[in-house]
Amino acid sequence: MAERSSRSTAVVVLAAGLGKRLKSSLPKVLHPVCGRPALWHVLQAARGGRPDRIVVVVHHGADQVAEAVRSWGIKPEPQFVDQGTPLGTGHAVMAADDATRGATDVLAMNGDDPLVEAEHVRGLMALHRRSRSAATILTTEVDDPTGYGRVIRRGTELVDIVEEADATPEQRAIREISTIVYAFRRQDLFEALPLIGRSNRQNEYYLPQVLKVLQEKGRKVSATMVDLGGGLGLNTRAGLATVNRIMRDRIIRDHMAGGVTFLDLSTTYVDVGVRIGPDTVVHPLTFLEGDTRIGVGCEIGPSARVADSRIGDGSAVQFAVVRGARIGRGVSVGPFASLRPGTVLDDGAKAGTFVEIKASRVGRGSKVPHLSYVGDTTIGRNTNIGAGTVTVNYDGWDKYGTVIGNDVLIASDTMLVAPVRVGNGAMTGAGSVVTKDVPAGALAIERAEQRNIPGFRDRKEQRKATERRAGRKAGDA
Repeated sequence: MAERSSRSTAVVVLAAGLGKRLKSSLPKVLHPVCGRPALWHVLQAARGGRPDRIVVVVHHGADQVAEAVRSWGIKPEPQFVDQGTPLGTGHAVMAADDATRGATDVLAMNGDDPLVEAEHVRGLMALHRRSRSAATILTTEVDDPTGYGRVIRRGTELVDIVEEADATPEQRAIREISTIVYAFRRQDLFEALPLIGRSNRQNEYYLPQVLKVLQEKGRKVSATMVDLGGGLGLNTRAGLATVNRIMRDRIIRDHMAGGVTFLDLSTTYVDVGVRIGPDTVVHPLTFLEGDTRIGVGCEIGPSARVADSRIGDGSAVQFAVVRGARIGRGVSVGPFASLRPGTVLDDGAKAGTFVEIKASRVGRGSKVPHLSYVGDTTIGRNTNIGAGTVTVNYDGWDKYGTVIGNDVLIASDTMLVAPVRVGNGAMTGAGSVVTKDVPAGALAIERAEQRNIPGFRDRKEQRKATERRAGRKAGDA
């Protein structure tokens, strides 16, 4: 018991890869998976090992990777080690020698395996310590094991990892392969690392070779298999798509277990940071992204994109784009509405068909039903904005605000030229261009006087007929 309490773990995350097959200027470990970089997912999983320290081995895009990791607030705060010239996974772990000194165990993880979860790591470390193994590896089954070494084990004892070129037909039928999630006793690891060679096609030091060295020394090596959904890593764009699909399915099923209804899993996209209340229904072709929070009993979609927004209980958003907005309870949005960052819709408000709202607040029970633009505006309670209304907030140089009070009736096709204020209970006439403040309870109307010209159409048609006859005569001549 005393020995167990005194054990300490250092996590070494391998994040130096170039990712040549992705053909991207972005470091491989920073490619997003369901709204977060792959490396973020790996570092979250690493916490399952209850590490005393985290070491991230970097090289390609080192500054970019370090800046991203620091922004995530990971605890314990990771330290970074530059691998130098990358010479394989074993070489990357060698680079972390000094940074892991004093630890009892070293947990090595690939920075581009985001499907590994904290519970997988907990299970790995539990087996590693319970079995008193020199090394314990995490394995999984993949749909297509071509190119991977096949895992041969007896219960939890690892017998061998057979490379495909050396495998028998029976062994090639095995779909169990090793991930790069390894737990080592640190002393055994760093005694074995200098003994691995580079006699392979890539002329690199491979971390799996440590397992054979340990076995040759008579050390115990264990293995435990987990379900990663049939995928592993994101070495190619196809692999990235597979990882996203598996992760998305996992996220959605977790939400369904919490009481959320999804009508079509295959056309719904939910990022890892999204939270959804029970009894909410998510319709097809819906994208829920970033730091989005959705309340209880909402209707989201079809064809809705919601990013970094809050939606209160009982609200409905359909055929709409909502970004950086706060939506209260019982609010209706859409169809074909765009809520841009800074938009606030209070309880019971409405942003209807072909409405765009930006950096504005729509008060409790107020409605912007259709064909309007509202920008840099504050609207009070129980106000109605008529069709075709525009708050004219930009003069070509600066933005200006509009303030509309409570119980206001803005008639259709009103232009409110900011800066302007409309008092409580005021009204505007349809087609008005309002450039001055409107007092409470007043009617603002701005129109040129209508003039009717009797007989205009008959005279116009006669003139056109005369012109056509004259044109034909000129052609005959």
